[in-house]
Amino acid sequence: MAELFDVRIFMAALITLVVIMDPPGTIPVFLSLTGRKSKTARARAARQAVLVSLGVISLFAIGGEAILSYLHIGIPALQGAGGLLLLLIALDLLTGRGHAEPEAVEDVNVALVPLGTPLLAGPGAIAATIVFVRQADGHAGSYIALGAAILAVHLFLWLCLRYSGVVIRVIKDSGITLLAKIAGLLLAAIAVQLIADSVRGFISGSG
Repeated sequence: MAELFDVRIFMAALITLVVIMDPPGTIPVFLSLTGRKSKTARARAARQAVLVSLGVISLFAIGGEAILSYLHIGIPALQGAGGLLLLLIALDLLTGRGHAEPEAVEDVNVALVPLGTPLLAGPGAIAATIVFVRQADGHAGSYIALGAAILAVHLFLWLCLRYSGVVIRVIKDSGITLLAKIAGLLLAAIAVQLIADSVRGFISGSG
């Protein structure tokens, strides 16, 4: 059976990616950025963010090690870059500067940054995917299982973001403003942790 579908790899990858990508935990950030948009715009942003994440994770699953090796980039460098990017977004949420941007630009930012990457398809998820590709070690059943796990996680992500509008009906407009501040604080904490992990990685020589 493992030759056709490796259940062990599937379960390990599924649990690991769900924990790292934290689909329910993305809802506050998503609502802080899209809560004042129409239902259609929120649905489009959810779809685009998940597709961006799926594309990035798939890209690194297929050629992640080759890409990093060619560019001479280590996982600590990815963590540092992702942390700095998230920190900038967090500052915008905390100070309210992000709301002054034109809606078209904001739509693109919601889909690409910070939701699609680096929040969903961040350094942790990329590193975990590369590790599981190494564990697959050329076995077709393991690759199929890993691909199924990646798709399952992104389906869960899409469901969480797509139906987050239920929360908006409860918290109203003032709640969205408060949520933006909380999301900014959480993003800042995630960013600091990523930067700390990056520094630790460089010091230990794993980068």
